[in-house]
Amino acid sequence: MRFTILTLFPKAFDSYLGESILKRAREKKLIKIDIVDIRKFTSDKHHTADGKPYGGGPGMVMMAEPILRAVGSLLRSDLRGRWRRKVFILSAAGKQFNSKMAKNLSLNTDHLILIAGHYEGIDERVKKALKAEEVSIGDYVLTGGELPAMVLIDAIARHIPGVLGKRESLEERRFGIGVPVYTRPEAVAYKGKKYRVPPVLLSGDHKKISAWRSRA
Repeated sequence: MRFTILTLFPKAFDSYLGESILKRAREKKLIKIDIVDIRKFTSDKHHTADGKPYGGGPGMVMMAEPILRAVGSLLRSDLRGRWRRKVFILSAAGKQFNSKMAKNLSLNTDHLILIAGHYEGIDERVKKALKAEEVSIGDYVLTGGELPAMVLIDAIARHIPGVLGKRESLEERRFGIGVPVYTRPEAVAYKGKKYRVPPVLLSGDHKKISAWRSRA
């Protein structure tokens, strides 16, 4: 699966996307992640990508034309339209992203284009021209769409075969989301008190362990 992030701050992604599981998935070519600097698609010498909002108001708005040029260059590379493609705008006003969406996208999308908003937002004509869907990762406002873009990639990539090694590595398949987990040592001392692993997990009785996890 291919992910492309359009952003004004391409260096924001270097650390997270270049570490751990996502790094290995990229090296194995299970996923491809491209970071596109929107400023490279501007038309003036100052690489201006934002402007004052029509009608007045504080802050700046990301211009439509550089984004549309950037996306246009991507669409031409998508095997003449044979790719199953989606365009998302990361926005606090968007549809709430969840695990079901992540799984569906991993199964039904070849190329996910993520447009990271910033400042006061993106010119509304981008959404209309690209028929893009607005997506949010939570009921709160961030300074930009860069973190949400990484969240989407992480959540979706987990469902791609081979990224986690085994399908059973998915938390929802293994123990269940939020089920307490423990490892060695059996007792941990902190400020004069000992915290022990629940005895049932040391029993070797898989039926009892499964029942305990279902109640936890």
